[in-house]
Amino acid sequence: MASGLFASGVPAKMPKFLLPLRIVIIVLSVVVLALAAFALSVFGSRAGYLGSYSGAPGLLIFVAVKTWLIYGILLFVEISMPRSFPRIAAAVAYALSIIFWLSAWAWAASVAALWLSTVCYDGTCVKPNSYAAKEGGALAASAGLGAIIWVLSIVNLFCMVRACVSDRPAVHQSEMGPVGMGGGYSSVEPNKEAQTLIYSTDPAASAAPYGQPPVEYPPQTAYDQQSIYDPQQPVYGQPQTAYGQQQQPLYGQPQPAYSHQTASY
Repeated sequence: MASGLFASGVPAKMPKFLLPLRIVIIVLSVVVLALAAFALSVFGSRAGYLGSYSGAPGLLIFVAVKTWLIYGILLFVEISMPRSFPRIAAAVAYALSIIFWLSAWAWAASVAALWLSTVCYDGTCVKPNSYAAKEGGALAASAGLGAIIWVLSIVNLFCMVRACVSDRPAVHQSEMGPVGMGGGYSSVEPNKEAQTLIYSTDPAASAAPYGQPPVEYPPQTAYDQQSIYDPQQPVYGQPQTAYGQQQQPLYGQPQPAYSHQTASY
């Protein structure tokens, strides 16, 4: 039976804070998308003469939309179909998202530094104008939020992989119930027939020799237990002792006190 990352289903030890963490990632990606779209809108202005291009903002928009799809689909499967949660596919998707966010925010930070810096050529220095400040500010904010999303994505992947690796299938996992909403397995009552066989076995009963039927002992009552220690009652299968004769106690039983007295007539 598969276990760890190769199994299906939400891990039982999935941390509770991962759900709000993923929601925060989605919300921040929406903000990054808005900032990247604003950076693209600046290209229609006079700032285009500086050689502006849509590379970094376009990558930010692509990564933001991809984040919505990955986290949205996996959250839907995790909540509505917890038994079908693909662990290995989720780990690969989260890892790719981390790589794309690293590339996007690093590129955006590099372009933002170019727009916000002072350019000097042949002894002439040009400071960033209002258009360059808008472009650089939007990309700088996108890079900062992208770095935060990148760190949160690493935390999400690490916690999910750790929960999957530490999740071990039970011995009788096939007889257990479906995975609950929280990722745990629902408990099922054990088999009543198995309980009957376990508790009905007499530990004092020994196995009979081969070829002979097992010996059955009737349950003892309080009267039967008292009759064993009664010296006046003969043991079954032994002859009645003569009147006045001393009766020998059974092996392993204490000798009665009145057995030392002899009858006199």
